[in-house]
Amino acid sequence: MIERLKTIWKDEEGLTTVEYALLLALLVVAAIGVWTTFGGKVKESVSKSENAFTNTMG
Repeated sequence: MIERLKTIWKDEEGLTTVEYALLLALLVVAAIGVWTTFGGKVKESVSKSENAFTNTMG
């Protein structure tokens, strides 16, 4: 039992998985922050472009 715990403790592959999970969580938080900050501005810009295109083709 002790040997099994030592093997799990020294296993670096599990650590890599945790690192990837933390990186993914950080990216999600950053994406939410960017979306919250710039989401309205992007929507407004797309709406203006759509209106301009519609008026030009109209």
